[in-house]
Amino acid sequence: MPHPYVLLSAAVSLDGYLDDTGPERLLLSGPADFDRVDAVRASVDAILVGAGTIRADNPRLLVNSPERRAARVAAGKPEYPLKVTVSGSGDLDPTAKFWHTGGEKIVYTTEKGAERARALGLAADIAPLGAELDWRRLLTHLHDVRGVRRLMVEGGGQIHTQLLRQGLADELQLVLAPLFVGDPEAPRLFGPGPYQGGRLRLVETRAVGDVVLMRYEPTAPGVGGAASAADHHWLRLACELAERCPPSATAFSVGAVVVAADGTELARGYSREGDSVEHAEEAALGKIEPGDPRLASATVYSSLEPCARRASRPVPCARLILEAGVRRVVTAWREPDTFVPGADGSGVLAAGGAEVVVLAEYEGRAKGPNRHVLG
Repeated sequence: MPHPYVLLSAAVSLDGYLDDTGPERLLLSGPADFDRVDAVRASVDAILVGAGTIRADNPRLLVNSPERRAARVAAGKPEYPLKVTVSGSGDLDPTAKFWHTGGEKIVYTTEKGAERARALGLAADIAPLGAELDWRRLLTHLHDVRGVRRLMVEGGGQIHTQLLRQGLADELQLVLAPLFVGDPEAPRLFGPGPYQGGRLRLVETRAVGDVVLMRYEPTAPGVGGAASAADHHWLRLACELAERCPPSATAFSVGAVVVAADGTELARGYSREGDSVEHAEEAALGKIEPGDPRLASATVYSSLEPCARRASRPVPCARLILEAGVRRVVTAWREPDTFVPGADGSGVLAAGGAEVVVLAEYEGRAKGPNRHVLG
């Protein structure tokens, strides 16, 4: 299901701590970075913090700049982003500043937690997610019901850890402060445990006053039928590649990318890249050495479902993918009957043991380069 773009925002000491153990919150950033965070808040639809952050820091989570608030209103948005918190128990302080400043608020909790939260009379919508907290269900609700397209997550460390482990964070904005904490009892940004493999992609680094901002994007594909944030990135790239195709009146324009399990791009291609009948998946796979051991755990991203039948070559792309050893495919769009009636590349892939994930929210982008054949 569609999710918002999830941006994790945090500041840490040089030794990786979010705070110390003193009675007052440790200020890791300076005025320049506080202003940068205010600008990011103004750019999003919602800001999320965990219940622990509300208890520990009592944040207001406001857009402080009147000019930025006015710009939001002029753009047809609420003056303040939606404020979101997550609490399995529903044990929240109804006097906290979170509830009494800014605009709308929503609490995601369990069925039992919802009973407790309602009894407290919190100034917020209460949204139970079932017997347990489910991040995918939460993000889908924010997207589909509350219209959130960009979500900023400001903590705490447990929330950041959960989202990264489940492959649901699209971006990490990490500020490194020039000081040490050194207290093993102080809270750290990330906890131990299994994370997605691979190196993150460094998007930006710059000094903001005396701190350094680093922006990273995950690269590792999802596993099985569960889509990761990186799956969205790679499929967007495949859709962009489709725009490079020489137009044809008798074939679709498609882009494809092959990515190893650790997030390494193995190859990319697009329709008619090498000759007039070449398909995108064929072009990409043709650039990889046959028998490359990384293919067994790789993912193929294709803007259009790989073909099950074709007249121009003896082997269709669904078969090429299976023969290469790939067992996971992410696509945006099921092939229509425009050229091949009853096309079912996904069925061929599934019958061959491959997992097929369809991210239908990219269908419009995938169709864009094909308007001339779709009518």
